[in-house]
Amino acid sequence: MCTGTCSRVVGAALWPFGLLCIVANLLLAFPDWKTEYVQNRGEHLTHEILYLGGIIGGGVMVLVPAIHIQATGHHGCCGNRCGMFFSVVSAAIGLAGSIYALSTSALGLVRGPLCKYQLKNGTLSDWERPFWNDQQGFSSNESYLFKQDLWDLCRVPEGVTEFNVILFSIIMGSSIVELALCGIQVVNGLFGCLCGTCNKEKPLQTHY
Repeated sequence: MCTGTCSRVVGAALWPFGLLCIVANLLLAFPDWKTEYVQNRGEHLTHEILYLGGIIGGGVMVLVPAIHIQATGHHGCCGNRCGMFFSVVSAAIGLAGSIYALSTSALGLVRGPLCKYQLKNGTLSDWERPFWNDQQGFSSNESYLFKQDLWDLCRVPEGVTEFNVILFSIIMGSSIVELALCGIQVVNGLFGCLCGTCNKEKPLQTHY
C-alpha cells in the first residue's frame, strides 16, 4: 500500500472512533437519562466527565487532524511531500488528543461514579464516590470493576455505575484505536516525506 492510500485509510478510519468518543462523553453528562445533573452546574458529575476527554481529546483533537490526513491521500495541494510532513504534525496532535481521552476515561473507570448510596441505617448518603477514597485509593481491597455485585450500591442516579463503566470503556477503547492509527500515520507520513505519496496524475484525455 502506498503512503497516499494509507493516509486515506487512516483518515477515514479515525472518523467513526472520534464520533464515538464525542457521543459517549455527551451521554455521560446525562446519567439515568436525566438533564438535572447538567443543570446544577455539573456538581453531581465527576471531574473525569467534565474534563471532556472524549469531546476535546478523542473528538476534536482527532477529527480535525483526520481531515488533513485524509486529504494527503488525494492528488492536489496536500498530496505531496509537504502535505505528508504536515500530516505527521496532524497525527502528533491526534496522538496527544487520544492520550488525553485515554487518561481521563481510565481515571473515570478506576475512580467510579459520583452518586448517593444507601447507608447502614437505611438513609441515603451525600453525593460521594463510594468506590474511591482520595487519600487511600480503592475503598476496598479490590476494584469495584471486578465485583459486579457492588454496582447496585449507587441508588441515585439509578444504574449510574453500569452507565459509567460502559461509556468510559467506549471512550477508552476508541482512544486506544485512535492512538494506534495516529501512530501508524506518523510513520507513514515520514515515509511519505521521503518517498512521496504515490499519487499519479491522471492522463489528459484527448478528444478528436
